[in-house]
Amino acid sequence: MSLTDTFKTTPRSTLKNLVQTLHDGQQGFKRASENVKDSNLKEVFSRFSLQRSKFAGELESELLTLGEEDPQNEGSTVTGTIHRGWIDLKAALTSHDNHAVLAEAERGEDAARKAYEEALETELPMPIRKIVIRQAEEIQRAHDEVKALRDAAKASKA
Repeated sequence: MSLTDTFKTTPRSTLKNLVQTLHDGQQGFKRASENVKDSNLKEVFSRFSLQRSKFAGELESELLTLGEEDPQNEGSTVTGTIHRGWIDLKAALTSHDNHAVLAEAERGEDAARKAYEEALETELPMPIRKIVIRQAEEIQRAHDEVKALRDAAKASKA
């Protein structure tokens, strides 16, 4: 396989995995925003849901540039691990326990961080790599914010 062939397949599958991860995060944050009662958490979760939507759009645009005809096609390029990271959010939401919701959001963020780490271990064309690096940094900041909120919620319960 030539270097050109590698760039036709590897970046595509890598970006598709990230897009799926971002869509999972977007939906998870959206559900959290719609179901928490705390107005501060609603704002935080809404902001992160919109952020993930924006990130997915950026990567979908790059997929189009790489010749992908259907960048939103989630297919089976991603393991169920990412999605499962948000599944327990449903149970946490029904408890209306801010700490539990934040703990599940952090678990989802851990999955997102891992997906970005794995993406950065692959060969990506430099313009795409720069986008992924920037997004990974913002994902890390989001994770840190969710973790700090989780810790504060735990402290207020004690």
